Amino acid sequence: MPDRLPDLLSGVRNTARALILRDHQVLLLRKQGGRYALPGGAQGTGETLEDALQRECLEEIGARVDAPRLVTVCDVFKRKDTQPPSRRHLVDFIFLCMLPADYVAGNGPLPDKRQLDVCWVDIDTLPELTLTPEYLSSCLPSLIRAAEQGSTSLAYAGAFHDDSTA
Repeated sequence: MPDRLPDLLSGVRNTARALILRDHQVLLLRKQGGRYALPGGAQGTGETLEDALQRECLEEIGARVDAPRLVTVCDVFKRKDTQPPSRRHLVDFIFLCMLPADYVAGNGPLPDKRQLDVCWVDIDTLPELTLTPEYLSSCLPSLIRAAEQGSTSLAYAGAFHDDSTA
């Protein structure tokens, strides 16, 4: 465990997140505290990343995603709202996905515990939103631009330290 992260919890958690675009909009979860997030979550033991992605999307947005394609991977050191303060090491796998044309945004049957709603957000308004994990604020615009331009390259996005509470 690095000395610079004395509050780091043991273990690493893989997460699968869905980047879903339609008509210059991105599908986001609206969460408590005025935050927004991509659909997705933790990979369970024995579960493939794609299985985790599908399960999380069914739970949170009420639909399976089509044609998931891995577009980036990064390490995230996310601050948790615990006493004493702690951080969790996540490895985020972001997949570019599609939804059926008739999908209507709404909560799935088992939304995230802090999830309020699911909404399509105009890409141009992203800089005005608070995204979680925080690294999405800097990473998401370039991922969206690449996806809209048809880029198929995969890149390791780096390591990010989340300084807000989770």
